[in-house]
Amino acid sequence: MANPRLPGISENEQALLYAKLNEYNRGRASFKEAGVYLVVTPRPGKPNYSLWLYSPLPEKQSILYIHELSSDINESLRMASTLFYYSKRCLILVDYNEKRMQSNGDDLIFFGKYRGHFLHEILKIDPAYLSWIAYKFTPKIPKQERFVKIAQAYHSIHLDIMLRKSKEKRSSSRYLGELGEKLTDLKLKVTRVRLEDDPYKTRVNGTTPQFFVKQMLTLTDASGNLVVMSIPSKNPSAVSCTLSGIEHEYRLGEIIYVASAKVSRRYESYGSKYTRLSHVKFASLNV
Repeated sequence: MANPRLPGISENEQALLYAKLNEYNRGRASFKEAGVYLVVTPRPGKPNYSLWLYSPLPEKQSILYIHELSSDINESLRMASTLFYYSKRCLILVDYNEKRMQSNGDDLIFFGKYRGHFLHEILKIDPAYLSWIAYKFTPKIPKQERFVKIAQAYHSIHLDIMLRKSKEKRSSSRYLGELGEKLTDLKLKVTRVRLEDDPYKTRVNGTTPQFFVKQMLTLTDASGNLVVMSIPSKNPSAVSCTLSGIEHEYRLGEIIYVASAKVSRRYESYGSKYTRLSHVKFASLNV
């Protein structure tokens, strides 16, 4: 499947985005086995990207609508990848396909208190009722059997969302290594970014102040273990606590690949254990 051309960004930005998306998907299940989450490009009358699920579960394989995202591709991918970070399903970008993505009413509830509502609406407001439809409702005709299969596909989305919530509820984590130990091949997700000036490098060049800004990152690995690291800027900024325009600014939800790093400190705060890394060498996929 060819990657769609994304509006509003350069070809270089698009290539980098697809490279990071490929890495996000590395090690996840085949779409034939588990289905795949789709971020669908904007279309006339729909300026936002939208989130869908391709599921092999119904007898007639289906693409099911979940909800709207953002008009910005980076924000849309951040939202989707954060929501389903712990899912085994891949996440891909596709163009809207009217023939395959238009509802035929197979996902419309025809009974009970939510009669006339779509299953994707119940996913948001009453997942317990969705679970009842998926595994307790008894179909009487073939059309209702497909309806139940679609409900089961939506219920699987709910399970992916709950998996993320259960991971984030952990109040503690473990240390990644011993002090001085060298760690390799880490895949980390950014959960917090703080900018601060480096007082030892900040200076005045003539009458122009030059601020060297550090990005203080908090990250988690796939098991929810907490990591902190400092990323110094290579280029000065004219504004305090603001990165130069040519520096890479890390975003919440961004995935970082570390080729190697040293455990420089271990500490505990509010019941959670943090591992501070130094001498960080990034894998070539990072910018």
